[in-house]
Amino acid sequence: MAPNAKLASFNWEDPLLFKNQLTEEEQMVQESAHRYCQDKLMPRVLMANRNETFDREIFNEMGELGLLGSTIDGYECAGLNYVSYGLVAREVERVDSGYRSAMSVQSSLVMFPIHAYGSEAQREKYLPKLASGEWVGCFGLTEPDYGSDPGSMITRAKSVDGGYSLTGAKMWITNSPIADVFVVWAKDDEGVIRGFILEKGMEGLSAPKIEGKFSLRASI
Repeated sequence: MAPNAKLASFNWEDPLLFKNQLTEEEQMVQESAHRYCQDKLMPRVLMANRNETFDREIFNEMGELGLLGSTIDGYECAGLNYVSYGLVAREVERVDSGYRSAMSVQSSLVMFPIHAYGSEAQREKYLPKLASGEWVGCFGLTEPDYGSDPGSMITRAKSVDGGYSLTGAKMWITNSPIADVFVVWAKDDEGVIRGFILEKGMEGLSAPKIEGKFSLRASI
C-alpha cells in the first residue's frame, strides 16, 4: 500500500449502504416504524412471551401511525409503496415475529382481499375501521386435519335462502380470539373455493385462544 493511501470508509451500521437506496419517504417510514417498535413494542415483548399475551392496544397504536393496510389507496389507508411496507414489517419482525404476524394478517390477508375482491360497500364498511385498528381481522384458511392446503379443505359453504351457511373448523388463525372481522375460506356446493366475510357475534362462530405454544407466543 502506498504510504499516503487512505483506507476506504466503512459504515458498520449499514455495511451494504441500504439506506442510501431508499427514497426520502421510505427512510421516514422506516425511522417512524423503528421509533415505534423501540418505544412501544420492545418494552412489552418479554412479558408477552413469558405470559403468552397480546396487548389489543397495539392495533390502535399501529392504526394511528398508518401501519395497517398501508399499501391501500383511500379508505383512510396510508397508500405507501411495497418497499415501505417491507421496511415496516422488517422493524416489527426485529422485535418479535408474533407482532409482525398480527400486523401482516390484518394488512395483507384481511384488508387486501377485501380491497381487491370485495364490493364497494364492503370496502367502505370494513377498511377504515381495520385501518384505524378499531377492528381486528383474521384470515381463516388453515384447518386441523389438512393445514393450509386449499385443495383438501373440509369447510363447506352451503347455499341457503339469503346467502350461505358455513360449517367447518379452522386452526392456528392469528388474531382470531380478538377478531371483529373474519375472512373465511370454504368450498361451495360445486367444490369451488370462495371467501366469506364473517363478523364477531354471528351465530355458531367461536374463536378460542390456543395456549401452550412454543413459538409466536406474543401473537394471539
